[in-house]
Amino acid sequence: MDRRIKLHVKTPGNHRKPIAGTYVLRLAEERGARSLSVIIGTAEAQSIAVVLEGVVPPRPLTHDLFASLLQTVNLDLKEVLIYKHEDGVFFSELLLTDGNREIRLDSRTSDAVAIALRMKCDIYTTEDIMQRHGTASDKSDAEPLLRSPVDRFSVSRPEPIRNQDPPGRGRDLFQLKSNDLKKRMEEAVSQENYEQAKIYNDELHRRQEEGKLP
Repeated sequence: MDRRIKLHVKTPGNHRKPIAGTYVLRLAEERGARSLSVIIGTAEAQSIAVVLEGVVPPRPLTHDLFASLLQTVNLDLKEVLIYKHEDGVFFSELLLTDGNREIRLDSRTSDAVAIALRMKCDIYTTEDIMQRHGTASDKSDAEPLLRSPVDRFSVSRPEPIRNQDPPGRGRDLFQLKSNDLKKRMEEAVSQENYEQAKIYNDELHRRQEEGKLP
């Protein structure tokens, strides 16, 4: 069985290669110098930041409601496990128990972390994932948040738009014009597909460094 690594959460920060409406969630190993970086949306970053910074929102957020529901029906969240990484996405699961049986629920990593913080449970990943996708903690691609916790509650989210099949990392991506890349990046963000948005953004950044952007 792959060795498990306990993680602790750092306040979400701005991405050094800005993507509108996204932040970097850093999950650092408790006994080591590596961390995982997860691209998350504004609402999820807000939800995580308010817990880490001790801010009490005027009304319960969605993750507050979920945590309260679990407590009301006597379900305890034992742990969160980030168990897979595929196509730029980290997969997580919640391990719940009522004292007699265990229930595993699939979850977005951002949601799993936000709920885990509220229910004060441990977060883990595997050694294989950390080796493949972890980075040294002093080489973070995140910067501190610039807005105050109160300001974060005023950020609005874009309305979803129609789905569009995005190109992958291969030849199709490189054949797209820069304006099309920007448009698709904005569409991916509006659809909350932040991993795909990061792929577009990284390609735009690469072109900018090579002087291929107008």
